[in-house]
Amino acid sequence: MEIEQREQNRRKVRKGVVVSNKMQKTVVVRVDRTIRHPRYEKVVIRSKKYYAHDETNSARIGDVVTIMETRPLSKLKCWRVV
Repeated sequence: MEIEQREQNRRKVRKGVVVSNKMQKTVVVRVDRTIRHPRYEKVVIRSKKYYAHDETNSARIGDVVTIMETRPLSKLKCWRVV
C-alpha cells in the first residue's frame, strides 16, 4: 500500500474544462495556464487540450474536471478523469 501511494503522488494532475464528450469513454479537456510575456510583461493565457479516459461517461461539456496522468491507453490518451 505504501509503495502504491508514493507512485500515485508522483503522477501529474491538471484541472481543466471539458470541451468535447462525443467519443465513448473519452473526453477532451482544455487546460489553461497563465504566463507573463517576456518582453511586454502582459499576462497571456496559453491552453492545451488533453484526451482523458472517462469510464462512466459522466462528464458533460463545460464541466470543470481534474485529470491525472496514467499509462498510455491509446495513441492519444494517457490521462484519466479523477
